[in-house]
Amino acid sequence: MARLVIAGVTSGSGKTTVATAILGALRRRNVNVQPFKAGPDYIDPSYHSRAAGKPTRNLDSWMLPIPVVQDLFSRATAAAEVSVVEGMMGLYDGRADTEEGSTAHLAKLLETPTILVVDVAKTSRTAAAIVLGCQRFDPDLPLAGVILNRVASDSHYRWAAGPIETATGLPVLGYMPARADITFPERHLGLIPTAEGRLDEEIFTRLADQAEATIDLDHLLAIAHTAVPLSGGATDLFPTETVPVRARIGLAMDEAFNFYYEDNLDLLRAWGADLIPFSPLRDSRLPADIGGVYIGGGFPELYAAELAANGSLHRSLRHAAERGLPILAECGGLMYLADGIVDFDGQSHAMAAVVPGWSVLDRPRLSLGYRTATSQNASFLLEAGESVRGHEFHWSQLRDGVPQETAAYAFDGAPTRLEGCCVGSVLASYLHIHFGSDPRLAPRFVAACASKDGGMS
Repeated sequence: MARLVIAGVTSGSGKTTVATAILGALRRRNVNVQPFKAGPDYIDPSYHSRAAGKPTRNLDSWMLPIPVVQDLFSRATAAAEVSVVEGMMGLYDGRADTEEGSTAHLAKLLETPTILVVDVAKTSRTAAAIVLGCQRFDPDLPLAGVILNRVASDSHYRWAAGPIETATGLPVLGYMPARADITFPERHLGLIPTAEGRLDEEIFTRLADQAEATIDLDHLLAIAHTAVPLSGGATDLFPTETVPVRARIGLAMDEAFNFYYEDNLDLLRAWGADLIPFSPLRDSRLPADIGGVYIGGGFPELYAAELAANGSLHRSLRHAAERGLPILAECGGLMYLADGIVDFDGQSHAMAAVVPGWSVLDRPRLSLGYRTATSQNASFLLEAGESVRGHEFHWSQLRDGVPQETAAYAFDGAPTRLEGCCVGSVLASYLHIHFGSDPRLAPRFVAACASKDGGMS
């Protein structure tokens, strides 16, 4: 199984640009390429999916047990010719000061040749020292080559590439130039998701063109084919036999809400869910005959006025909660189910008012990182006292805090922090959960939805 990891020296080094360009160029060659993203990320995968023409999968060696990572990877690559995994952050950045969750940890776990992306915009020969340090830091890492980013000229490329090859023995496989028209736009939480429809679609063509012109794709594929066969990965995450549809679950999906792990959706379907998309921006009510609702993350703060204007869907959600339909909301979903959102300009926008509190975007810094969350109140996902691994990534916070009696989770740390809201059949939190972290989660959610009126038993 041919495969590559595209890693970076730091965040912002150009991993997504390079990975997207390579995916597009390989697809143009009619190579069946499967994209992946290391770590907890929803936005970068949307670029991969657009370039590769198929959903990107997340692989996280901290949130997920190692056999689950191997299982998910093997399932997704079964029909692929080549797999390309974009790393997260810097090559060795993981959970706290450990390698867990890092790109290097995943590359070693999957025994995958790794290509290091180095931003040389403000350096040349010093890049060799950077690559040499990455190479020697962990000799067990299968570092196999280098691609340079933001190269200014042919001479600049020679000044950086030659010393790298001399010092490390690694091949420099090409470069991406410093071009404004192949740079993805960003805002407060990183890149703009492709689902919002705000991108110049021609950028994907330009990226593939550039990769074909300045990256040695043949050499890259040859390195990918040096990967050894993988072993292990059998788990009880998916059912052993086909499970018939037994519950319809409304899935919020539009420009405001589109942060979902593809494997989460696959797991729900595998355990008997029929996922019915709806738009909180445009639909006046929830889909008919559903037994539950799943509202993932996104950017509701950017669409707050439009979301606030759709009062009929707010009423439909409140009615669903009153009927006891399980409702799972993560991050942006929590913001939407709350009483309202106070945006970056201090403007207040009323939301669905399914759970109490206002979500306010007035924080000086981001809440970001892996979390071990212990359930404080029993829900359709977890019994009280059970723990799950996840992550959070948000600017906003609940203005009045989280009462102990309705808290969804306590996060590990000093001091322990209460988070989210668990009221009736509603579980709403800033925590993003990968259902692969615990094989009980997806079947529990589907079973709870199947038990409600409107479910399919």
